[in-house]
Amino acid sequence: MKRIYKTALFAIMSNIALAQPFFVATTYRGAFAPAPTAMWTDNWTNWDPQNAVYPSPTVTISSNITVNTTWTSGNVYLLQGQIYVKSGSTLTIQPGTVILGDKASTGAGLFITKGSKIMAVGTAAQPIVFTSNQAVGARALGDWGGVILMGKAANNQPGGIANIEGIAPSADTEFGGGTSADDNDNSGVMQYVRIEWGGYVYAPSKEINGLTFGSVGSGTTIDHIQVSFANDDAFEWFGGTVNCGYLVSYRNLDDDFDTDFGFRGNIQFGLSVRDANLADNPSVSTSEGFESDNDGSGSTATPQTAAIFSNMTLIGPYRGNTAATIATGYRRGARLRRNTGLKIYNSIFMDHKTGIHIDGALCEANATNGVLKFKNNILAGNTSGKVCEVNAGSTFAIRTWFGANANDSLASSSGVLTTPYSYTSPDYRPVTGSLALTGGDFSDSGFAGLVAGIENNSMDVNSLVVYPNPVHDAANVIFNINRAAKVTVTIYDITGKLVANVYNGEMNSGKTILTINTSNFNTGIYYINFLSNEINKTTKMVVVK
Repeated sequence: MKRIYKTALFAIMSNIALAQPFFVATTYRGAFAPAPTAMWTDNWTNWDPQNAVYPSPTVTISSNITVNTTWTSGNVYLLQGQIYVKSGSTLTIQPGTVILGDKASTGAGLFITKGSKIMAVGTAAQPIVFTSNQAVGARALGDWGGVILMGKAANNQPGGIANIEGIAPSADTEFGGGTSADDNDNSGVMQYVRIEWGGYVYAPSKEINGLTFGSVGSGTTIDHIQVSFANDDAFEWFGGTVNCGYLVSYRNLDDDFDTDFGFRGNIQFGLSVRDANLADNPSVSTSEGFESDNDGSGSTATPQTAAIFSNMTLIGPYRGNTAATIATGYRRGARLRRNTGLKIYNSIFMDHKTGIHIDGALCEANATNGVLKFKNNILAGNTSGKVCEVNAGSTFAIRTWFGANANDSLASSSGVLTTPYSYTSPDYRPVTGSLALTGGDFSDSGFAGLVAGIENNSMDVNSLVVYPNPVHDAANVIFNINRAAKVTVTIYDITGKLVANVYNGEMNSGKTILTINTSNFNTGIYYINFLSNEINKTTKMVVVK
């Protein structure tokens, strides 16, 4: 037993010092497992925010937050202006709280500055909602600003420092750690949060996104976020290393997932749903599912944009009919340009004008050298002849590259997903016989050290999940093992100190749920370790009090 404990402790400490496994291996492609597994969007998302009825505001927020503050679910908060959480303070938002952006105020929004935190921990039953203060039927894109997180992780801008675009530069709009960047920086937690009707125009062509990350570090927890009807991008990452999961971009104007300034985080499970009538002005910007740059000039500055996305489902504006009329500004499922090293795996791109565009000589070289990757994906229902695209005059054999990387293309999007074109009652799970039921693959070198860990292929443990996470008083550890084994499940704090023995004994094959009482745990990050004679696997648990 002493030897097992030392082995476990060494593994935990190694994972703390190095990278934590993040990706959960799936055999299916796209964001959703087939039925009867429920969609992870169930219960907390809203597919019709125009007609949602929200209470009137009870508390007006018109000044910056400089001390630890809690917004309670018994109140409805009205943001009047640009509200900065600063001076190292933490804003805690209780589950079910509604925050209204005031359309009459100049750029009402919530900005979390470097060194400060947001703890917006909703639940599936009680999501936190940021939305417009306008009446049912009167809400519009750009009614208010959005949510911006700024951290101390690295970016590739001069000196490692940049400012949020469109707003007058100041210490409050600055992100990036400069010469002392901290890629493990923690800007807090956002979980089960909806952000609706954002994208205020601060200056011509300088709209704010639904949710913006400025050099946010990997100590931050981001999952189960829906951005709807934003007047710019849904999610944009400017540098940083934050990992995200379960993201929904719903009927937004510009890009769904935009990466820039050397962003290097990991994202798994995401959904994009486009509206045929919503796209940016093409004389200013074209709208894409993915848009990725190393930086605005396409330089070789480091760190290079090298984020990894897996298990994404993108429903484009054609919505099953390539003869449909769509907004002229919409272009591609993925535009990879300006020296990006983005990696996209195991995903579904349906109903886009063009599937993927490898844009420019540097990106073509990155694709050839394996720095940029697009593997095990499905492209379906594109304009005829527009599965892959390169710039005029390019000699890059993109179709050969596309096929050599186990990607599939289908002329029609029919027969891929169950009910993908209903706005109000969608079902994005693969239909019986769908190509998406198989083909998921996590063996590529880009996943090295990042797939939740099978140390010996003779035994398998799938989907080591903590729910809810973050947790208050009790958490469930859920996993499957493919055969009986002797197992220990233990919990360590961030220093590697053992804080709880959860289980030690024989365990049958199949699904297991272990309940952990965390009522006596302090707020912080913990690591749950699953150990057998063949497997050593760790996942993170965040306790919030």
